[in-house]
Amino acid sequence: MARQRGLDLVEIAPKANPPVCKIIDYGKFRYEQQKKEKEARRKQHAQQIKEIRFRPHTDTHDFEFKTRHARSFLEDGHKVKAWVQFRGRDIIYQDAGLDLLRRFIEALQDIAKIDQPPKMEGRRMTVILSPTKKK
Repeated sequence: MARQRGLDLVEIAPKANPPVCKIIDYGKFRYEQQKKEKEARRKQHAQQIKEIRFRPHTDTHDFEFKTRHARSFLEDGHKVKAWVQFRGRDIIYQDAGLDLLRRFIEALQDIAKIDQPPKMEGRRMTVILSPTKKK
């Protein structure tokens, strides 16, 4: 039947009982399959984690500058990991670091959601934000 129509006999499910075959133009089938795969790859977006670093006594101008950068990262669809580094005797200012990260979260709450709340990891306090889905 395939030869009469000038098409190919393609085995779709060889392990089925009985095996399933289809009469199709194999070249056209492969072309359509490659086109779908290419379209799927084009629509994929590799999400990166961008890092923003603070110190416990970061000034307001620096804070706003870094928050603007984080906002642009989130708008581009990337996750943002903000962390406060405590060096030496800065470790006693953990409450200042927590306040800083809370202000950071509040400044970005309109376009981001919290993936991981603020927590200490060694001498760093980190928070991870991800962009909210666009409607």
